[in-house]
Amino acid sequence: MAQLSTMLLPQAPSSYDLVPLSWAGFTFRIHLLCLSSLWHVTLPRKAVQPASKAKCFSKAYAKVLRRVILALLGIAYLCYFIAACWLSFQRALPLVVMTAVVVFFICWSLFKKHCGAKVLLLLSPIWKCFKKSWLWLKWLLWVALLGGLIIWLALDTARNPEQFISLAGFCFLVLFLFACSKHHSAVSWRAVSWGLGLEFIFGLLILRTTPGIQAFKWLGDQIQFFLGYTTAGSSFVFGNRLIEEVFAFQTLPIVVFFSCVMSILYYLGIMQWLIVKISWILQVSMGTTSTETLSVAGNIFVGQTEAPLLIRPYLADMTCSEIHAVMTGGFSTIAGSVMGAYISFGIDAASLIAASVMAAPCALAMSKLVYPEVEESKFKGKWTFQRNILEAASNGAAASVVLVANIAANLIAFLAVLEFINAALRWFGEMVDIEGLSFQVICSYVLMPVAFLMGADWADSPLVAELLGMKIFLNEFVAYQQLATYKKKRLSGLEEWDGSRKQWISVSAENITTFALCGFANLSSIGIMLGGLASMVPQRKGDLASVVLRALLTGVCVSMLNACLAGLLHVPTEVGDCVTFLSTANFSSTSYAMYTCCKQLFARWA
Repeated sequence: MAQLSTMLLPQAPSSYDLVPLSWAGFTFRIHLLCLSSLWHVTLPRKAVQPASKAKCFSKAYAKVLRRVILALLGIAYLCYFIAACWLSFQRALPLVVMTAVVVFFICWSLFKKHCGAKVLLLLSPIWKCFKKSWLWLKWLLWVALLGGLIIWLALDTARNPEQFISLAGFCFLVLFLFACSKHHSAVSWRAVSWGLGLEFIFGLLILRTTPGIQAFKWLGDQIQFFLGYTTAGSSFVFGNRLIEEVFAFQTLPIVVFFSCVMSILYYLGIMQWLIVKISWILQVSMGTTSTETLSVAGNIFVGQTEAPLLIRPYLADMTCSEIHAVMTGGFSTIAGSVMGAYISFGIDAASLIAASVMAAPCALAMSKLVYPEVEESKFKGKWTFQRNILEAASNGAAASVVLVANIAANLIAFLAVLEFINAALRWFGEMVDIEGLSFQVICSYVLMPVAFLMGADWADSPLVAELLGMKIFLNEFVAYQQLATYKKKRLSGLEEWDGSRKQWISVSAENITTFALCGFANLSSIGIMLGGLASMVPQRKGDLASVVLRALLTGVCVSMLNACLAGLLHVPTEVGDCVTFLSTANFSSTSYAMYTCCKQLFARWA
């Protein structure tokens, strides 16, 4: 029809075709034009009528349809949940725990929405009476908590006296940071005590209680299994030989995969929900402002430049103390993407996750100890949250290419610089008959007391101090790589000493070092932190530069405080029945268990 109307419609006259048109022919063509227009207009309108009716129906009954769909999904999940528990409750236990957590928060939200105001009205007389008696109740509560803590520490350290060294190191670091405080008289001891208390409670639940140990071990195992899926993509792109033999093709694709997954979780709103819940707990207990708390909570999952994007609209109006807290949170934790890389090295996943969780309240507490609030914050007592925070998600795998390039470039540069520094130090040392002088040796002597105070054995302290020096003056990536090398040597069953040089460190020292290295607090991160925040609030460059060194020092000490707590709460694990193990062992291969059993039997009969 369209072609027919085109042929019959009057065309514009040209210089080659000026033929006169009769009135009848013109009328006939006009009728055809009308019929063609009617065909084109009425047919689409009739075609779209069902769609428009469906759209109107969906708008009118949107709430009902939403409830029906949610009810159907809920019934389907309930059937699946019952079937999983019926077939094997032990296998479905993780599903039970996750379901219970989600159901609790859903019920809590519904309770607050429908019954919260009524319950508050009923409890208002009790609340008023409680406020009147709060002054003496507060001191009674503090005395009871402090007395209970002292008794528990006395009983616990009596069984393992070496843990007392970690406790002394913890107290020393807190006193050191207080000595470095900018305003000693303005310190908020509520924030400090609650932050350290939450850190201790998290550490106790994670490192001492059986459910906590099992939960974090399970979580670490699941992350390791999850990261193993990276092989499917990297082996297709690079080939199996490269991903088995070359470091860059083993580790860096994990960063791409993890960043992509984090972006998806942000898009679905899961990360925002989780960060808000954690930050609410910290803010209510510690009395910090919503903006700084939200940023520090975000640092558990994302990096030092991504977390401030959560509060980007408020950075310009934040006080210097709040900016210091934001920076300290960035220096005290590591991003989830690079955590995946460290796990691929062989670093214990549960310890890395525990260190990131414990660092959040400790970072807030130590930040308020070093740089107390002396200004009037605009966000005190307010819960401000920017809904459009997908910008913090790193935009998936495409943006992770930049992160991968930065990691590779940093490794090449820092390892090359380290080798150059060591060569120069060896040359200068040989001039005065000092053999083997290196950057690691200098760090082992300078930082050895710090490593010992964190709880490492005196024999392990030089190697732990070397790793601390690498982390502070180079970066934590290099330090974790070296720690992984020590761990592989231990697990392979090599002898502990090779002449006068230790080849690996003990399990306790490994655990302490894992916590101590978990953070972006190194000299190279100063430029990253200043560059990221200055691009968001260029008008605050002066304030950012004035607090960044204090934040770096605080971030270093936060990681060390976590390490002290790990040393305090660490319980040595026994190898087991060495006689049974040796009776079934394959003596043609070596392992750490075989080395330990042989050493114990030799010491018993020597």
